[in-house]
Amino acid sequence: MTAKPLAIVTGGKRRLGAEIAAKLANAGYSLALVSHVDSSPEPPLAAALEKSQTEWHAFTFDLSTGNPDELIDAVSVHFGRTPDLLVNNAAMFGQDDWETMTLETLLAHFRLNLFSPLLLSKALVQAAGPKARPAIVNILDQRIVNPHRDQISYTLSKQALATSVRSMAASFAGRARYNGVAPGLVISTDDYTDDQESRLAGMMPLGKLPSPSAVADAIVYLATAQDVTGQVIFVDGGAHLKSFDRDFMHL
Repeated sequence: MTAKPLAIVTGGKRRLGAEIAAKLANAGYSLALVSHVDSSPEPPLAAALEKSQTEWHAFTFDLSTGNPDELIDAVSVHFGRTPDLLVNNAAMFGQDDWETMTLETLLAHFRLNLFSPLLLSKALVQAAGPKARPAIVNILDQRIVNPHRDQISYTLSKQALATSVRSMAASFAGRARYNGVAPGLVISTDDYTDDQESRLAGMMPLGKLPSPSAVADAIVYLATAQDVTGQVIFVDGGAHLKSFDRDFMHL
């Protein structure tokens, strides 16, 4: 019996990561869900895992300080095979601007949002060997093309990760497919009111905010699109086509 494909989803137990994990479970993937604290999957994800009878395991790992090789080894040993897909979803989202930006804020964001995805990707490709071609998908942000003045350390780190898509796709060549998905405002926080979300939806070229399910659909596509590498798919209601002066929470 052929084993199901195996996916690692960092930050895969909550919010967008949970939506991605649930969609992959429904698509027939076994799952390695990575988080920096030992916690249970959100209820909708738990229900999806139960319904699909997905083989899954939680891995508690600090991506900002841990050795990526150790995580890839742990996942491979537990499942008895190397992963076929890596979704670099975990991220840090600070609230600094140019005046409050420091070496510490930059290093913290770049460690988790850039260095960790790059080194995890390297570790996976090395572990998979020359005959495999794993898929790697990085979660970016629509702001990478029209940045504003808010969350500057976060923005810079995501811009750098976006730039890595073409560079690493070329570098990995036939050893891995390396792509990105750039969401817009898909899951709001308590900072947003219903009226505000309605106004923001009206600002989008498509007249609506994107759904987390649509982001997950793009990842499933890239996971299986054997002829696609070095690409970024925007799932943002068209937000990247416009320039916003502030982050959505301030509009």
